Amino acid sequence: MEEKINAMPRIGDKAPEFKAVTTQGEINFPNDYKGSWVILFSHPADFTPVCTSEFMTFATMAEKFEKANTKLVGLSVDGLYSHIAWLRTIKEKIEYKGMKDVEVKFPLIEDITMEVAMKYGMMMPGESNTKAVRAVFFIDPKGIIRTILYYPLSLGRNFEEIYRVVLGLQTADAFSVALPADWQPGDDVIVPTAGSCGVAKERMESKEEMKCYDWFFCTKKLDRQKILDTVLKK
Repeated sequence: MEEKINAMPRIGDKAPEFKAVTTQGEINFPNDYKGSWVILFSHPADFTPVCTSEFMTFATMAEKFEKANTKLVGLSVDGLYSHIAWLRTIKEKIEYKGMKDVEVKFPLIEDITMEVAMKYGMMMPGESNTKAVRAVFFIDPKGIIRTILYYPLSLGRNFEEIYRVVLGLQTADAFSVALPADWQPGDDVIVPTAGSCGVAKERMESKEEMKCYDWFFCTKKLDRQKILDTVLKK
């Protein structure tokens, strides 16, 4: 029998559509999330320690993401009842890094058939044929994939980096700038590269609040509070 090959979605693609059963009811993705940013992320399996630490971390940060107009949607190839039992165990029994009594309120998708995981390229045969890797898809309010992160089964994700990506994408969109290495809100941002010799010359001679290291590399200040006032919900 010919093996079915699913192309992995790319940055700039429309997020593949699907309907699924979750721990918060049925969802129609991404249509149910129009107007919001979404983080769709997969984990290998319920009742595993790395995944447990990740879900507790995501759940405790859920309010921060909500203020940034960002919804969380999880997925694994386990069934709904396994999901429910695992999330109850997290709330009732697990304490980790000062986190306890953690209630996971965002939806966790049942994907026993691996249909959604295959659509999003979350199955990596080099890692496992039966468990999704730790994939993270950042999807904008128009349903477009804007960033993709992949982690192996053995490595837990950096959730402060995931939050930084959310703020960074929204900042770049809102202020038409690019962001340098290790950028955090309040750091200098990069002005788009000059598109002509005339603009390049003007920038090098400009007295405006712009620092040019050379014609192609100019930065300017962008106040942290201005960013937060624009990106975060009041």
